[in-house]
Amino acid sequence: MTTPRPAARRVQPQPPPPVRVAEPRDVPRIAATLTLAVAGSRWARWALPDDGRVQRLTRWHELDAGHRGVGTRTAWVTEDVASVAVWQPPDGVPATAPLPDDVRAALGRELPYLSAHRAAVVSDTEEAVAAARPGGPHWWLRHLGTRPSSRRQGLAAAVLAPALGRCDADGLPAAAAAYSWAAVNFLRGHGFEVAAALRTADDAMPVWVVVRAPR
Repeated sequence: MTTPRPAARRVQPQPPPPVRVAEPRDVPRIAATLTLAVAGSRWARWALPDDGRVQRLTRWHELDAGHRGVGTRTAWVTEDVASVAVWQPPDGVPATAPLPDDVRAALGRELPYLSAHRAAVVSDTEEAVAAARPGGPHWWLRHLGTRPSSRRQGLAAAVLAPALGRCDADGLPAAAAAYSWAAVNFLRGHGFEVAAALRTADDAMPVWVVVRAPR
């Protein structure tokens, strides 16, 4: 007599974690989360000098992610700000706002200072990336990061979802620059495809421009 095997337990899919638009109070945690996410990355070592790199990177994220994303209403975070996505939308998209003048001035003044002697090569690389972006209106993913202690929980997918949903609803592409093949592979899992394979202006490392067509 064969003993019947117990029925396999069906694993219920976990609901996505709640995500919200970032608020001014979130700026310090946005900066901290993104700095923890990329402090050891090749991009950080390339773009910023060794001297005070973590402090420079934190201020970079405070300005270019925190204040930019909050000011334009295009930063989405998990409730505890363990994961962050910050976008640059096309002009005039409903429920977004233009970049505030004070934030624009601070970005123009401080980002070159933070890059120090790397400023020219970072700027030249950004120009090359900009030339490879889609020609028409699109959402540009400026920052995406999850704290190392909170990875593999679907948080990055959750913070990406609101903007990607808007792209689909409006028939607009999304695009990003990726400085590692791991980042490319992650974004490919969310519908992005490689549109251009470039090198940084000093030929030190690769950079890929990836584009996601609306669904």
